[in-house]
Amino acid sequence: MRRFSFFLPVAVFSIAWTAISSAQTPPATASRFGLGDYMTAFVQPRHMKLGLAGQARNWDYLAYERSELDETFEMIEKQVPRYKGTAMAELLKLVDGPMEELDKAIKARDGARFDAAYARLTDGCNACHVTTEHKMVVIQAPKTSPFANQKLDP
Repeated sequence: MRRFSFFLPVAVFSIAWTAISSAQTPPATASRFGLGDYMTAFVQPRHMKLGLAGQARNWDYLAYERSELDETFEMIEKQVPRYKGTAMAELLKLVDGPMEELDKAIKARDGARFDAAYARLTDGCNACHVTTEHKMVVIQAPKTSPFANQKLDP
């Protein structure tokens, strides 16, 4: 009888706790960011760091950041599979070529080739903005670093 009197309150508490906590958990879609949120929070800083590290010819960091940008695009494609009726995979094709060129330039440690690929990437970003009716969002190569706490030169 003693065991029962101990386990019964524990079981009731566990069931009640599960019911309360699941009732307070918002649906998965409630915390989903919009495409603009992903672009501003994740893509734009990575694009900027690529530009800054490219200006400094920091090849090791460029390889890292280029990979991170690729992962970011993959994450966005999963989180926002369609935007205004268009598959995100189709929109991201606007940057596929420039991303491949960046990869080759970084591996070759070729500054002029990197600059051209980065310019094409930036153009691809802006082409996507025009395609998605956000032509007022114009991306450019960074002129200064907002990352005062990170050394981006080699």
